[in-house]
Amino acid sequence: MERLTPRVRIVWLLLAIVRAAILGGIIVGAAIAITRTELPNPAPGRLIPAAVALAVSVAVLRVFVAWRRYGVWRFALRDDDLYIKRGVFTRVRTVVPYVRVQHVDSRRSPLERTVGLSTVVVYTAGSRSSDVAIPGLTPTRAEDLQESLRRLAIESAGEDAV
Repeated sequence: MERLTPRVRIVWLLLAIVRAAILGGIIVGAAIAITRTELPNPAPGRLIPAAVALAVSVAVLRVFVAWRRYGVWRFALRDDDLYIKRGVFTRVRTVVPYVRVQHVDSRRSPLERTVGLSTVVVYTAGSRSSDVAIPGLTPTRAEDLQESLRRLAIESAGEDAV
């Protein structure tokens, strides 16, 4: 099983912090707005500290999940399929038979480009969750993986998927 590049943690941690800050701002902003309204029954004075504590708890949880996510993310090119294992709380194992692969893309978001990473996206035949992404690859590894998957999909084109 192949691991992702450790630099993917930087991307996941930054995204977790930004998302937690946005959610925390919404939670604390709502608490402040509620305490400043002219309602007949004013909100208790401890609402804002509780909202801050909730926002901090959410931020800590998101950072923990982002950090831990790297430790469980694995993938492998096997004889007949692509195997992906991931998930912090719920472990997910995905098997993509090469015969089901429609096409393979690579993408690089601005944040990924900044840290020198790339993501490979495998589109499959089917309607539910018809694509899987492998993040945290160096651009060279992403190109090699994309080419390998393309070649394996062509080789298995005449086989049955089941």
